Amino acid sequence: MSTEVTKLVAEQRTQFGKGAARKIRRADKIPAVMYGHGTAPVHITLPGHEAMLALKHTNALLTLVIDGEEHMALAKDVQRDPIKPVIEHVDLVVVRRGEKVTVEVGVHVEGEAAPETVVTTVLNTLEVEVEATNIPEWVTVSVEGAEAGTQVLAGDVTLPEGAALLTDPEWLVVNVTQQQSQAELDAELEEAETEAGIEREESDEEAGAEAPAAEEGAPEAEEA
Repeated sequence: MSTEVTKLVAEQRTQFGKGAARKIRRADKIPAVMYGHGTAPVHITLPGHEAMLALKHTNALLTLVIDGEEHMALAKDVQRDPIKPVIEHVDLVVVRRGEKVTVEVGVHVEGEAAPETVVTTVLNTLEVEVEATNIPEWVTVSVEGAEAGTQVLAGDVTLPEGAALLTDPEWLVVNVTQQQSQAELDAELEEAETEAGIEREESDEEAGAEAPAAEEGAPEAEEA
């Protein structure tokens, strides 16, 4: 369970917009906004390096010190640069100890299924309601020895004590199927191509194999 709370010293900010945000990031800080419990949004900056480390995990719980006053907040939305390892903005929700929050937690599949099977994770996260100070980093699904045809639904996943499932319990999370042979895969591909009207070009080997052999005893061409 994620019981550790990281403490960060934050600063209130009064400048907004893209230009101000770029200036904040150049100073190795991260623009953020904190809201919740009926209070007006508070625009702040977070220390860049410390915040990057704290936000490596999903659903990070932080204690923010602003003007000497502590606020507990949950990271709800972390906007990252698609190319560079930079956090562009963070949305934080104020929470209190003992309060339950709605979060999405990752699904971690472990174990080895039966031979000649394929394990597919259909649902990568589950939505749960849990105490803010007891958010699991993930939930575990074991497929040890699972035979083809095994299906794990959301309602089958064991949740930590005190957590309630909000995802539809009938949704498929993990599916174990029979591994297909290469011949079966080739047949499915050929059928799909036929349905799509795709004509496959013959390779030189296929064309050579289908060429009719010269008939034995055929008359030789007369010499001129």
